[in-house]
Amino acid sequence: MKSFATVLFAGLTAHAQEAATYDAATKVFRIDGGNVTYAFGINDLDELQPVYWGARLKPGDPLPAAHTNEGHASFDLPSGTTPQEFSGWGAGLQLEPALKITFPDGNRDLVLHYVSHKIEGNALTVRLKDIERAVFVELRYEIDPATGILGRSATIENKTSAPLVIEQAAAGTWTLPQGTDYTLDTLTGRWASEDALHVEPLHQGERVLESRRGSTGHQNDPWFAIERNHTNDQDAGDVWFGALAWSGSWRITVEQDLLNQVRVTGGYNPFDFGYKLAPGESLASPVFYGGYTHDGIGGASRLLHRFELTQILPQRPHPKPRPVIYNSWEATAFGVTEAGQEALAEKAASIGIERFVMDDGWFGQRKTDNAGLGDWYVNKEKFPNGLKPLIDKVHSLGMDFGLWVEPEMVNPDSDLYRKHPDWVLNFTGRPRTEGRQQLVLNLALPDVRAYVFGFLDKLVTENDIAFLKWDYNRNWSEPGWPAVAPDEQKQVYVKYTENLYSILKELREKHPNVEIESCSGGGGRVDLGILRYTDEVWPSDNTDPYDRLTIQDGFTYPYTPGVMMAWVTDSPSWANNRATTVEYRFLSSMQGGLGVGANLNHWQAEDFATAKHLIAEYKQVRETVQHGDLYRLISPQKNGERDNSEQSVTESVSSDKSQAAVFAFLHSSTQGYPYPLLYLRGLDPNAQYRLHWITEKPGGTLPETASGQYWMSAGLALNLIGDFQATAFRLDKVQ
Repeated sequence: MKSFATVLFAGLTAHAQEAATYDAATKVFRIDGGNVTYAFGINDLDELQPVYWGARLKPGDPLPAAHTNEGHASFDLPSGTTPQEFSGWGAGLQLEPALKITFPDGNRDLVLHYVSHKIEGNALTVRLKDIERAVFVELRYEIDPATGILGRSATIENKTSAPLVIEQAAAGTWTLPQGTDYTLDTLTGRWASEDALHVEPLHQGERVLESRRGSTGHQNDPWFAIERNHTNDQDAGDVWFGALAWSGSWRITVEQDLLNQVRVTGGYNPFDFGYKLAPGESLASPVFYGGYTHDGIGGASRLLHRFELTQILPQRPHPKPRPVIYNSWEATAFGVTEAGQEALAEKAASIGIERFVMDDGWFGQRKTDNAGLGDWYVNKEKFPNGLKPLIDKVHSLGMDFGLWVEPEMVNPDSDLYRKHPDWVLNFTGRPRTEGRQQLVLNLALPDVRAYVFGFLDKLVTENDIAFLKWDYNRNWSEPGWPAVAPDEQKQVYVKYTENLYSILKELREKHPNVEIESCSGGGGRVDLGILRYTDEVWPSDNTDPYDRLTIQDGFTYPYTPGVMMAWVTDSPSWANNRATTVEYRFLSSMQGGLGVGANLNHWQAEDFATAKHLIAEYKQVRETVQHGDLYRLISPQKNGERDNSEQSVTESVSSDKSQAAVFAFLHSSTQGYPYPLLYLRGLDPNAQYRLHWITEKPGGTLPETASGQYWMSAGLALNLIGDFQATAFRLDKVQ
């Protein structure tokens, strides 16, 4: 079976070009892709040392040979002042190592030297070995020729005669040019308040981003961006950025050392980590992707979006646009019935919905969240003839059918738990902490892995299901694995997530027409690892349309709008008791994958009319919004913090520049000040574009047709005024 790191690189090799080279005279490796050059060399101690990462150099441009730096007095040795691509914890290293090992004799010193390398197109593999023991590390580098985003991973091999324990394992370390003018961009949050952007000066010392929760988590995104000479122009300036492809516990450490050298190391979270590696066994790290741009944080986002669409998502390189969905949760909660769902389906079809999704409550004895999880049979009281009559009804209305599942969880009040109490994460003899009245199944157990795949396979084989909304509604506690030896139990942090990926992969291979959403109480499991196996994600359970402006703004720094689902739900919103119009709610949600989750039984005729109109308009710009280039003309987050701006404006431009879609929002007018003039970006300056209003024209005077240069330079006055106002328009190139 291939390692997940190999799988995560698979998309790049299909477009291999000769992008990696080695200069034997200088002992420098050079990797080129997009507008980026990455280079490192073998220094005088046979260590791998980074020498360049930035704008693409010309062929033949000189690169410095790697050489060991001098120490800084006796307190900071050369091992700490010399940057390394992949450092073992040894030889006096005081900074963050990429690999830390304890050997059975108590030795913990590890010093890795170059052994050999292999170049295959745009992929480079370098082999390292400890100076004394038969521990090998194979580093893999692979660059995307289009975006210049480089994927890095490490595979650790134990070729000694005894087991060893890996205490810390990263994919590698990114090293930036020496400097003091850097700012660090990160995303933090919590349930219902995800993806707040933070921008802070980078200082000497460490900044740790992490999840210890067993999954990616709401609290930090496994993403970073480092700007040089930060400005308020999102589309200008040097930016280095990266994203870790791992859906379990993870850590990224950003550190600036005493010489102002900046390093970023990412991989498994070393907290409670101890992976026993027997002789002959190997452990692969997650893949850590990194990139560079001179086009600001906006350019970094657009590169990541293009990379995800063409190299990461399951339907790469041309993923289908997300259909307009209806989800029944807010209308019915657990009280689903065949008749009730069919009535909602009829209303949903009338406004142009393409996919009808029945949420929680259809299975087992599921009447509340206290019982039934784990018992994946259709509830005969609610659906006496199974799901087929409802599915047939949905199909007859011109929609496909989707279903909510939560495969990794179990209620103690369930047949499954009563039969297999040993299947959950637990420590023998200790209390089992519940969250949302549920426990976490241990996917690392082969029997659990087989059960989860088995019921999902049966469900989609016996029913014509086009879509699974895969939920995950709590974090880990008591991460024990009593079925294996005590010194192997901590492998659960790796094997659980590997089995999650393998279930998704096998399910997709057997049922290639089934699409899957990653949901974890909103955005609790979003990363480039899970995105290889899922077509979309649920960014937040908070559907308040004003809150969603900041959540969606933050989400799109690392992730494409093409996977960002956004629903129109009821007003006032449950999150803030805030009332907004149907039109405002739709425009907020139309900036990603559009969905409706409102209780249609409560809508009036004018609500249906507005929804039908805006869904039809959305379908005209869907490809541009989901797969185009995003420009944040006005961010709703002031100065990179969740200190909300009064305005928010996004512009999406199709990849061929034939269309642009603009969504503009106003929280509140104050003291009679006008709405800011808009200057569009990314258009063809020489082409003519025709204006089409998606909403009613808000006032002001805009031409019907003008050049791309005009729309980008003249300053557009939208004349929005009032509270919670919004408008939208599109520009179409005149052929």
